[in-house]
This record gives sequence, structure tokens and C-alpha cells, in this order.
Amino acid sequence: MLTIDYANCLSIRVGSHGLDPDRLDPKGELATGAAAMTRKLAQTRGTGWERWRELAHGSMRADHVQPIKSLVEQLRPRISNLVVLGIGGSALGNIALQFALNAPTWNLCPDNQRNGPRLFVLDNVDPANVAAVLDFCKSTGGLERTVFNVVSKSGETAETASQFMIIRDLLKRELGANYAKNIVAITDPEKGTMRQICDAEGFVTLPVPEGVGGRFSVLSPVGLFSAAMCGIDIEALLDGAHAMDQRCASEELAKNPAAMLATLLVELGTRKGKPNHVMMPYANALYLMADWYRQLWAESLGKEKDLTGDEVFAGFTPIKALGTTDQHSQVQLYREGPNDKVIGFLEVDSFGPPEKPVTGPIPTGLGVANLEYLEGSTLRELLIAEKRATEYALNESQRPNYTIRFPKIDEHHIGEFIMLWQIATAYAGLMLNIDAYDQPAVELGKRATFGLMGRKGYEEFKRKVDEGLSETNYVV
Repeated sequence: MLTIDYANCLSIRVGSHGLDPDRLDPKGELATGAAAMTRKLAQTRGTGWERWRELAHGSMRADHVQPIKSLVEQLRPRISNLVVLGIGGSALGNIALQFALNAPTWNLCPDNQRNGPRLFVLDNVDPANVAAVLDFCKSTGGLERTVFNVVSKSGETAETASQFMIIRDLLKRELGANYAKNIVAITDPEKGTMRQICDAEGFVTLPVPEGVGGRFSVLSPVGLFSAAMCGIDIEALLDGAHAMDQRCASEELAKNPAAMLATLLVELGTRKGKPNHVMMPYANALYLMADWYRQLWAESLGKEKDLTGDEVFAGFTPIKALGTTDQHSQVQLYREGPNDKVIGFLEVDSFGPPEKPVTGPIPTGLGVANLEYLEGSTLRELLIAEKRATEYALNESQRPNYTIRFPKIDEHHIGEFIMLWQIATAYAGLMLNIDAYDQPAVELGKRATFGLMGRKGYEEFKRKVDEGLSETNYVV
């Protein structure tokens, strides 16, 4: 199972910049407060916007997994490419799962060397990117062998809606009357613009469950469908999530990973001046998990007002880094710049058996004295030495850090990781006394976009944007 080593967040390692270990005493304020929050989360789980807590087990799991598996069995033999149309929570989890659990060369392999289609996620409306993906799909089996998975609860998100409209028109022209068989929609099961379109045009659909917000949806059909299509074991993924959920039901702070993680980061962020939270995996496969984490942590906790309506400007800034790459680009800042960060390392115990020479021992015989220390070691040993050296250097500069350790990167442990951070986010929301499930600041930008693009009823927003930016004449 995943473990969290947080000794480097304590004053015994990083002096006054860390937390006093006595504050984590089982009878202390932090532990008793966390226990009360655990009880509150147990009461509210499965209700309102906390239905995501039920995704990994019980009837919600059963209702999702079997239809996904049946659909995958029908589609996978006849397609070469799967293109996901989504943005934010409808895309980041899909990308992170694929990057973590399939080879980085997945899309480069021919069909007979992959356990599923190539995966492309169009999470932006950059026209060059969209055109390049569509041209590639046409040249690798044609659109007949491409399924487009549109993910939108309402169907009104401008970016996804525009992509869908382009794809629908293209498929109708290329495939004729049978174009609908190449579209799978994941949307609201009962209402909304996309629901109306799906019912009218006969698209196969899977549900965005009620009460599951986008950034908490990766363990629903939103993330599970594309994962299953690409050969990822979604049952094992959900098993891992369920196992973490059970661990995080403990009222003992020292036995509850999510409560401990949230306590450390909120306390260091609010009382020790560390509002910048770095996630630094020492494994390329986990790098895009940091993208998923950034949305979860930023959008959930960045709030102007608390639950009583007072201005608090809460939240922390999530930052992505990669070990060892960013030891050569960011660590200089982390050690000698402002002491305003907590660095979270992701470490992997086993990268699998050294089946190929490149992952085995570093060869001997080069005959260069200054490089002899590398001979006979492995890349994994070097990677971990680099991580431990960076950890040590941060401690020397009194920079708090912690390590989440993966025994190995597989579906079970990725499921644990996802559920860990989702539950930690729920705890952090309670600790900050904010609503972790809304995103009012995002909505203003959406309305302004509607106005600028000419949507009826949003003319006022176009006027405000034009007035607010019309005097921007300071251009070099």
C-alpha cells in the first residue's frame, strides 16, 4: 500500500519551518480536530457533492463497471483510435491514467502490439492541435476506425461543444447515416443539452453520476471508459481506491493518510507561510498525475469567501516538477529562494524486472576514472540516490518536504493515490471552512466567453469585457 513519510515536515528535521511533533499528539488539537472531521465526512459521504466517495464500491461501482466492460468488448476490436473530447476534470484524469499505466510509446505501436486503441485527448481548442489529431486518425485506418468520446455533463461547455460540433459534421460527411456508431457520449443520464442531442441522434451513452463534480470524476465512467478501452484494469483501479477509502475512515490521525496529508499541508500553508505546494514525482509515469492534482487542489481550495461569507482568499498554489529533471531547473529556487513551499516527492520502490540491458546494470569498461562510481549500478539506484540527495539538501535549507511511496506503479496503487488526494481535499476544505466543490471564479470566465461568442442572453458580458479591455494600449 502507499505510505507517506512526513518526518521532513516536522521541526525535528527543518527547525522552525516545520510543525512541532507534539501538535500531532493523539490527544492534541490537530488530532482531535481531524477525528471530528472524519466523523463529519462519514455522515455526509454519498450525499450532495460527496457522492464520489461511493464510486469505488457498492451499487455505484457495479452500475458503472459492467456497462463499460460490455461497451469495450463491442468497440475495441473494430477501432484503432479513441479521441476524447473534454476539458478540465473531463480530460486530466484520462490523460493521467493513460500516462501512468501504459507505455509512453503506446500511440507509436501498431494495432497488433497494443491492447487497445491509440488514445488522444483533445483538451484544448487549439486549431492546429485538433487538425493534426484528426489528420492522423484519417491516415491510420480512417474515421471508420476512430471512436470519439465526448465528455460533458451539460453539453454546454464551449470548448467541448465546439469540438463535438466539428466532429459530428465531419463524421456525417465521411460515414453517412451510420456516423452515430462512432460517437460515445458521457453525460448527464437524464437532462441537459447533450442528453437531448444523444437521445435525438441515438448515441451510445454512459453517465456522469449525479453529485460527482468534474475534478472528482476520474473513478466514474468519465475516466474509466477510456482507461478500459486502452487495456487498463479498472477493477484493480477501483480496488485500490476502495482500500484507501477504508484506511481514511480511521479517526486516528496517525492511521489516516488523507487526514494527515491535509493537516500537514493546511498547517504549513496557513501557519508557517508555505502556500506553494510542489508535487515532484521521481518517475516519468507519474508526471501527469501532478497535472490532475493541480486542478483538484487549486480549484477546490482557492476561494475568496468562506462558508460564513467572510473574505478569506483561501487556497494553495500547486506546482508540478519532475525528478530528476527539475533538480536542474527548479531546485535552485526551492533551496535558496523564498521559503514558501512544501515539496511532495513521489517515490517508486520497484520499476519492474530489469528485462532489457538498458534498465540493467550500467556497463563497466569505459576506462574513465571519474565515472567508475556509476559502473555496476542501475538507473533506478541513481534515480533514488538523486531523490535522497535532494531531500537531504532541502532539509539542510529547512525546506519542508514529504514522500509518498509507491511499492510499484500499477492500477491498485494509482487508485489509492487518486482516492488519497480526493479525500485529503475534502479534509482541507473543512479545515479552511470553504466549499471545496464549487468554482465561482471559473463561471465568470465562461459567461464572458459566451458573450464574446454571441450567445443570446450574455450580451452584457461582452459589453463589460469590451469596456474593461478597450483601453489596453500599452503594447511594446
